[in-house]
Amino acid sequence: MKEGPDIALLGSLIGDPARANILTALMSGKALTASELASEAGVTVQTASSHLKKLQDAHLLRQRKQGRHRYFTLADDEVGSVLEAMMGLAAGRGLVRTRTGPKDEALRRARVCYNHLAGDLGVAIYDGMISRGYLAETDGDVDLTGVGKEFAARFGVDLEVLSKSRRPMCRSCLDWSSRRTHLAGSLGTALLNRFYDLGWASRVDGSRVVKFSARGERLLLAEFGVSARTA
Repeated sequence: MKEGPDIALLGSLIGDPARANILTALMSGKALTASELASEAGVTVQTASSHLKKLQDAHLLRQRKQGRHRYFTLADDEVGSVLEAMMGLAAGRGLVRTRTGPKDEALRRARVCYNHLAGDLGVAIYDGMISRGYLAETDGDVDLTGVGKEFAARFGVDLEVLSKSRRPMCRSCLDWSSRRTHLAGSLGTALLNRFYDLGWASRVDGSRVVKFSARGERLLLAEFGVSARTA
C-alpha cells in the first residue's frame, strides 16, 4: 500500500457533485445551514447532512451552533485556495457545466473567494502592490514589505491585529477566471473589509459578486497603482 497524503480520498470527497456544490456555495464566505446547503446541492436535508459529516471528518468544513441552528463554513483559507485553483484548472481545460451568462461577467470582474477579493480587480490590486513594492515575491511566497506596511497603515488596516492571527498575513491565490494571482491571507481579508467600510463596494445578495461603484472602482485603481486598462 502506498504511503503519504491520500489525494484519492480528497478527490473523491470533492468530486461528488453534491459535495462539490456544497463546497462551491461556501466559497462565498458566508456560513450556511444544512437546509440551505441541501438546496444548493439539489439533495434532501438528510442526504446533505451525510455529505456534511464526511466533509467535516476530513477537516474540509467546520461547524458552529447558534441557537437551534448549525452553520457550516469552509475550514480555512487553504481549503478555499485549493478550490479556487481547481476551478481555474477546470475552466482552463474547458471543463464547464453551463454556458457563461451576464452574471459570469460580473463574477470575473470582482467576487469573493472565501474571504478575500478575486477576479480582475483582485488581480489588478495584487499586480499594483507588487509594482509599487508593497508586496515582494520570494520562492513562491509573498510578503508585505516595509513600504507595504506603511501603506497598509495609512489605508486603515490594523497590522498589529493581523500579526496576532494564526493565519498568514499574505498568501497568493490562483484566480480561476484569469488564472493569475490575487491576494489571500489575513491582509486580503482586511483589504476587502476596508473596501466595504469605505463604501467603495458591496456584496450582491445571494451571490459571490462584489459590486464596486464607479467612484469606488476609480479610487481603488488609483490607490493601488493600476490603470483601468490593466484591470
